[in-house]
Amino acid sequence: MKPRIGIVPGDPSGIGPELTARLVASADVTDRAEITVIGDARMFEAGCEIAGLGNGAGQAASVLGAPPLDPATIDQGKVSLEGGAWQLNCLEYALNLVKDDKLDAVCFAPLNKEAMHLAGLKHEDEQGFIADVIGHAGPMGLINTVGHMWTSRVTSHVSHKKVSDLITIEGVLEAIRLADITMRGAGYEKPRLAVAGLNPHAGDGGNFGHEEIDTIAPAVEKAKAEGIEAHGPFPADTIFLRARNGDFDAVVTMYHDQGQIAMKLLDFDSGVTVHAGFPFPVATSAHGSAYDIAGKGVAKVDALRHAFFLLCDMVERQKS
Repeated sequence: MKPRIGIVPGDPSGIGPELTARLVASADVTDRAEITVIGDARMFEAGCEIAGLGNGAGQAASVLGAPPLDPATIDQGKVSLEGGAWQLNCLEYALNLVKDDKLDAVCFAPLNKEAMHLAGLKHEDEQGFIADVIGHAGPMGLINTVGHMWTSRVTSHVSHKKVSDLITIEGVLEAIRLADITMRGAGYEKPRLAVAGLNPHAGDGGNFGHEEIDTIAPAVEKAKAEGIEAHGPFPADTIFLRARNGDFDAVVTMYHDQGQIAMKLLDFDSGVTVHAGFPFPVATSAHGSAYDIAGKGVAKVDALRHAFFLLCDMVERQKS
């Protein structure tokens, strides 16, 4: 039985509808899974027009036709409350289909956090929203992957002023565990995890900070005691070179940009974000809604394709 994947078109003011159309227009995509596009059929048709696909897109995919949104009411490249509400409505609709066992996983095109906050999002990002919808109270986190390199992070969408206070032994250990279990679900038998330090030169033996000594190293030791192949902490400015060269499969970072800058420099157009910790796979492209090119028909679908195929693999492993 093929994986049943729900595709959420993301921010209607951005490149999401175009990417959705490009994704489901590919025969290798529709051959791989049973696909349901969540959202107004008019928005899907608008995405097809932007992508220059006419009526040729999505013939092997089901377009749900809800929640409703008339594309004529949306300005390309502009944040709007209406667009934010539609993003949340479509995502919630897809998540409920998984809860009702009508889908196995959710793949969403880029969302826009500013628009979602205008529409009433109470969380830092969509992950908290997903947790609320499905009633998830356990560990969760954002994991990124480009090619054969993965990252998880201890803190995510918070100000840098708060980062140091949020680096705790349990928080670091949780990020290590999430990376390990998620990568196992993607086919890694025993992922090799490198843990980055927080401070320059990983604290330089305490000269530049004590988080590495007091918090990060103890978390690494706890992870090792659980059978996880974790190493570190290492200086963040060199560990990605070692991972790129094959010494490690993943880097556990302490804050958002510590990992995201490295990953996006490696390959901006194909990065994937996995929402880890949930009982079913959820993934998206690692890039944003790209207002600067919205409506121009030039958006690259590579990252969303990688997210889609990764989800298919994860669903099949989960069911095997």
